Amino acid sequence: MGTPPDTALGRYLRDCRARLDPAAFGFSGTRRRTPGLRREEVAQRANISPTWYTWLEQGRGGAPSADVLDRIAGGLMLTDAEREHLFMLGLGRPPEVRYTPPEGITPRLQRLLDALEISPAIVKTPLWDVVAWNRAAAALLTDYGALPPDQRNILRLVFGNARIRSAQTDWDNLASFLVAAFRADVARAGAMSEVGGLVAELCAISPDFERLWHGNDVRAHGEGAKRIRHPELGLIELEYSSFAVDGRPDLGMIVYNPVRQGDADRIRALLRSHPAG
Repeated sequence: MGTPPDTALGRYLRDCRARLDPAAFGFSGTRRRTPGLRREEVAQRANISPTWYTWLEQGRGGAPSADVLDRIAGGLMLTDAEREHLFMLGLGRPPEVRYTPPEGITPRLQRLLDALEISPAIVKTPLWDVVAWNRAAAALLTDYGALPPDQRNILRLVFGNARIRSAQTDWDNLASFLVAAFRADVARAGAMSEVGGLVAELCAISPDFERLWHGNDVRAHGEGAKRIRHPELGLIELEYSSFAVDGRPDLGMIVYNPVRQGDADRIRALLRSHPAG
């Protein structure tokens, strides 16, 4: 019948299996000729047929299903990055996103935000809760630190706070864009079921949000321009860019930069006149 093909998926499965300590999973007692778990032990942990798992390592049996790959990823204790690689090898696509509540940010990421002296920067969840910010964001956008944690939500502020709304120079276009980008973020994160309560709340407090949400528009956040009326600086024009936080699919970062040098100078002067507490 010939030798089964040595596939990239099979090699990856064998390497992941060899890295695991049998004793850590209760598999011990008999002498092993090779390191790691045996094939039948991985199959047992993944709740799949030992024959089917063996075929996958040997490059036989066709493409596995997403469910089988998920079970194997769990059985092999793969990280999110390793699980994604497994899906790319097995199915040629990444796995569907599984939403998990955010756990906050690392001190390193906060230091990055703080290093952006005159550029407001925030980190948000897929439900658009702001979980980190720098001094420039607090001074120009919103003083998130003065708000209760459950009120640090971009949509709650834009659609439910009269002061925030009055600071916008193009409310209609901004509102339409925010709702469409929010919908895309929630869907991408696999969080449509988790967002029901927030959507119901926003529909109750804002007819504008309710109308736009039921319009089902979707847009990418990407980059663009923002003009705000600041109570001390007057009209400020910013350009923004959105970034994914590598290794943290539950978080995204938005950085705003002043468009004109004069605006940058005014922002710097404002921050110097309000020393950090």
